Amino acid sequence: MIIETCPLSVEDIQSELEEIRETAVKNHTKKMYELALSCIDLTTLNSTDTISSVAAFTERVNQFPEAFPGISNVAAICVYPNMAHTVKSTLKVPNVKIAAVAGGFPSSMTFTKIKIEEAQLSVVAGANEIDIVLPLWAFLEGHYETCLTEITAIKKAIGEAHLKVILESGVLSVDQIWQASILAIEAGADFIKTSTGKVPQAASPEAAYVMCLAIKQHYEETGKKVGFKAAGGIVTPEDAVLYLTIVQEILGNDWLTPQLFRIGASRLANNLLEKITGKEVKHF
Repeated sequence: MIIETCPLSVEDIQSELEEIRETAVKNHTKKMYELALSCIDLTTLNSTDTISSVAAFTERVNQFPEAFPGISNVAAICVYPNMAHTVKSTLKVPNVKIAAVAGGFPSSMTFTKIKIEEAQLSVVAGANEIDIVLPLWAFLEGHYETCLTEITAIKKAIGEAHLKVILESGVLSVDQIWQASILAIEAGADFIKTSTGKVPQAASPEAAYVMCLAIKQHYEETGKKVGFKAAGGIVTPEDAVLYLTIVQEILGNDWLTPQLFRIGASRLANNLLEKITGKEVKHF
């Protein structure tokens, strides 16, 4: 497998992002806040999660349409694999997906066979989206075929469920982010995702830019649209709008939909709702 280098330098990316940030300022509108909210993977990935707490978490999604009529609900609820069934048995509203982090999340430091089985069991439990982590232990030593084979096997094992591949971009260089993006896409990822949120270096506009550029190249070469998910440390509406604007400027308005863009977050939802309603919100 030939792994290319990023077609833009760090300086070029920074220059492009400066222009995008100027555009993002103009995108601070109620419409964009509502769009960002509708693209959230509402996430609880705590060691203290329980069946009761996850059920209550899901109930707040059930209550959303009545509490905020006319505003689109979140895109998905994201939990650990053993909590997927709890979400499925509690979730009553339509059009909200169930995402499970699997494959040895967050480190990917286990056997491929176990990763495959965990992903399969997550789907059986009710998940229709699976988030896995690129095996950095192999990627960082240049064992790209190992990464490709593993991701491909997991994608095959989960059937119709969507696969999101987390690159953990905060610990990678620009060229490595580009390489990891191309690799994950070639392996069959339906989405590529910035971060687990479990390491100090989380999502960044620079990583988002490079990943969207890789998605654009793949689309131009194949006609296949791959989604992008920003996750890790995204809390403010300003951050959310910046990531939306990066996607809009590089990939176009076709990607401004929950089918092709997600934000992994927990606190962000309330902050967006405050912007939308003009009131203090503590719904989620």
